[in-house]
Amino acid sequence: MKLSRSLLEPILLIALVVFIAILLLSATNLSFSYKESLLILNEHKTFLSYFSSFWVELFGTNPISVRIPFILFYTLSVILLYLLTADYFTKETDRFVTTLIFAILPGLNSAALIINESIIVTFCILLYLYIYKVTKKQNLYLLALFLFIDNSFAIFYLALFFYALYKKENKLLVVSLILFGLSMSIFGFDTGGKPKGHFVNTIAIYASIFSPLLFLYFAYAMYKISFKGTKSLYWFVSIVAFAFSLILSFRQKIDIADFAPFVIIAIPMMVKLFMHSYRVRLRQFRSYHKIGVNIVLVVLVLNFLILHFNKPLYIVLSNPSKHFAYDYHFVDDISKELKKRNINNVFCEDEKLQLRLQMYGISKGSEYYISNKEPKIYDDTIDINVYDRNIVKLFVTKLNN
Repeated sequence: MKLSRSLLEPILLIALVVFIAILLLSATNLSFSYKESLLILNEHKTFLSYFSSFWVELFGTNPISVRIPFILFYTLSVILLYLLTADYFTKETDRFVTTLIFAILPGLNSAALIINESIIVTFCILLYLYIYKVTKKQNLYLLALFLFIDNSFAIFYLALFFYALYKKENKLLVVSLILFGLSMSIFGFDTGGKPKGHFVNTIAIYASIFSPLLFLYFAYAMYKISFKGTKSLYWFVSIVAFAFSLILSFRQKIDIADFAPFVIIAIPMMVKLFMHSYRVRLRQFRSYHKIGVNIVLVVLVLNFLILHFNKPLYIVLSNPSKHFAYDYHFVDDISKELKKRNINNVFCEDEKLQLRLQMYGISKGSEYYISNKEPKIYDDTIDINVYDRNIVKLFVTKLNN
């Protein structure tokens, strides 16, 4: 059955509303991480730090309100991808599937929930590509603006350089090279150190961003397009970011957030390549493709659900601190327990916990001492449980008795 745009767009809108609701629900279960706390409270400001601090000043340190702008960037990014893929596919169902896959990517969803540049960069790249699609011109003013947003745009400038070289666009070639040089001189990328074998770790992180099976198809699609496909601007952006991240990972542990926003731009190309491969075959020879895509989509949906509904994992993990979201849990609960006891200043053995508590109005002081190790003498305990399993146990000692 052929599905029309008038039928698919309302379904897509409903799906997007559901995804936003899930993101908001997930945000209610997140505490400020150490990196997020450091970012907001640090004196050395970046664009993201200024942006986050401004939002905190407006709405306070409520974890939900602070994460709302990042969820908004997620929403706009999904909408932009949908607009970008108009006329890219021959069938509306392909465009619909592409947008849904993009919307539930674990990497995109995690970026929408944490205070991080990734979702802002993703939005900026999609905005640039959309303007390029509409005007048929490279927006040099926007490129210059990106220079002041984040260091990761150096990757984008590098991709544009190779694209300009391929298309023989001299003006873009010069501008992208200058902007790349400026970005590297201002921010740079750390290329020092001895080889430490982070290549495998980088691959594993990419697999978590896409979901494992979808990442395998990404690698295949990039290889296939490299030798036989049309090398569009989207391809250059994705392949340059992916290749550059792998090269750097031979020498050091990279910040995958600098590369992921550019790599996931490949989703429309991946869907288009698969659909072409699927439809050129006779119906009786499509069974392997159907089985394969169903498995990929099931795994992707499972990854999406685990990302957002991950608390039950604490039941099965022998070491709760190994939970992938452990650094974003429980500090909110700890601060509430302290305030119930009228404790508003503490000295923590854990410096990271000390800084995170500061985000909840628990200042550093000398009246109470908190430790996760049982001292000989203590006055109280704070127990945080998940499904009747104790995950966090802190010992509270009143000082200067």
